[in-house]
Amino acid sequence: MAEPRAGLFPLQTIMLTAVAMIAFAGNSLLCRLALQQGGIDPASFASVRLLSGAITLAVIVRLRSGQPAPGHADWRAATMLFAYVAFFSFAYLSLPAGTGALILFGTVQVTMFGAGLRAGEMFGAVAWLG
Repeated sequence: MAEPRAGLFPLQTIMLTAVAMIAFAGNSLLCRLALQQGGIDPASFASVRLLSGAITLAVIVRLRSGQPAPGHADWRAATMLFAYVAFFSFAYLSLPAGTGALILFGTVQVTMFGAGLRAGEMFGAVAWLG
């Protein structure tokens, strides 16, 4: 019975990857639209994004565990998230969509690859080629 399920995994991975890529592209287009219409400035927009994200994450954590989130914070990760939101909020005003996507996705891939290497992960030839 495990055989049909094994064939579903690659399809599921492809579909979830496609959904994530569409969500990222949609996020970029919506951010661009909000900022280029002049309805909000980049600093206010970044603040709204960070605050709404923090509230949403807190609600999800609370609903999943039934308790408030742990009190410790990863300040390095928070600083990097803030830098990303701040820089891209201002960049959306002048950076072309294709260039922004290339920078964003390229940076994410290099960061994930670097984190894997730092953690001792061994990559095969196909991963290095990618």
